[in-house]
Amino acid sequence: MSARPQLPASLQVFERGWLSANNVLLFDGDEATLIDSGYLSHADQTVGLLRAALEGRPLRRLINTHSHSDHIGGNASVQRAFGCSITVPEGMARAVEEWDEEALLLSVGAQAGERFRHDETLSAGARFVAGELEWQAVAVPGHDMDALAYYNPERRILISGDALWRDGFGILFAEVMGQGDALGEARRTLEAIGRLAVDAVIPGHGAPFAEFDDALERAFARIRAFEDDGARMARNAIRACITFKLLEVRSMALVELPRHLDETPLYRTANARYLGLDADALAAWLVKELERAGVARSEDGALVVL
Repeated sequence: MSARPQLPASLQVFERGWLSANNVLLFDGDEATLIDSGYLSHADQTVGLLRAALEGRPLRRLINTHSHSDHIGGNASVQRAFGCSITVPEGMARAVEEWDEEALLLSVGAQAGERFRHDETLSAGARFVAGELEWQAVAVPGHDMDALAYYNPERRILISGDALWRDGFGILFAEVMGQGDALGEARRTLEAIGRLAVDAVIPGHGAPFAEFDDALERAFARIRAFEDDGARMARNAIRACITFKLLEVRSMALVELPRHLDETPLYRTANARYLGLDADALAAWLVKELERAGVARSEDGALVVL
């Protein structure tokens, strides 16, 4: 069972279920900083959570860990509601400026996002104060090649985004798509953060946890499994992203599923590179997998999320 770490009173974690990433709210006197804003469809909920927690205090800035839709989807709504500045990792700035939906993986994974403007960037090694603590930006490529984690050595806290979860890490999109050595980068990221002194991890998904070494061990085991079997990595990516989509739309006509898999670049490429199934066979496998996992069921000609 995961131990809940002791976190400073100046730091509050909104543990979100899918579709949204966790939000971390850090207080400095009468103002605050938010890290990550959740998915677009949950933006109103995110704003409501913030209003309740802020109790009239201003939100001065919003900082992102990386560019994926479940972390940046509420940016525009939060900025409109609170007038905060937005800071993004330096490597994602151009994609945001140009609103490159391919680079942001929106069109690649058939996900949604609302365009926003950023005011500042952070690069690896940069430092900032939030929650009355000094944080260092740490490069954590792999899941997102431009991602940053945020580390406070005083309290030994790591805000890890999707670079490290209690039971793994986020999808290695660049590896699945054949666009980079995400496996190698993820391994090097785990090695780098493994050299940090960490008592508490605040992941992008799931509850904060204290078992840093155990989480690293599981993450390395996952890397080795993917290195040994690329098809396993591809199947994991397809299952996870279709589950995400189903949670957004709630149901999908079974007759439409093969076409969706064939038209969405992530699924089409992952299948072509690792699985080699026709669209109907891929859809049939996926339906069986999601039903077996208790994620969805077939009902009246549709795949319905549970």
